[in-house]
Amino acid sequence: MAKTSMINREIKRKKLNKQHGAKRLALKKIISSTTASYEEKIEAATKLQKLPRDSSESRQRNRCALSGRSRGVYKKFGLGRNMLRKATMNGDVPGLRKASW
Repeated sequence: MAKTSMINREIKRKKLNKQHGAKRLALKKIISSTTASYEEKIEAATKLQKLPRDSSESRQRNRCALSGRSRGVYKKFGLGRNMLRKATMNGDVPGLRKASW
């Protein structure tokens, strides 16, 4: 089980990204634009820097939905490797079962 503070931090990052995501995208578009003037680009860059750091999408980390573990998480299922194995053994994941040959 991951620390509760780490799980809460990830929840906060998702919330901030949802709140500021559109604004970040618009500012980045201005910065990378070829038609925008130099002053507009500088102004957009300073506005982007003033946004919260955690509102960036690249600061988010994949975590297991059950345990909060950050490593060994399968995106397709949203579960860590250990929890995915348990869920598979219980038959909770449709179409997935333990290999035997």
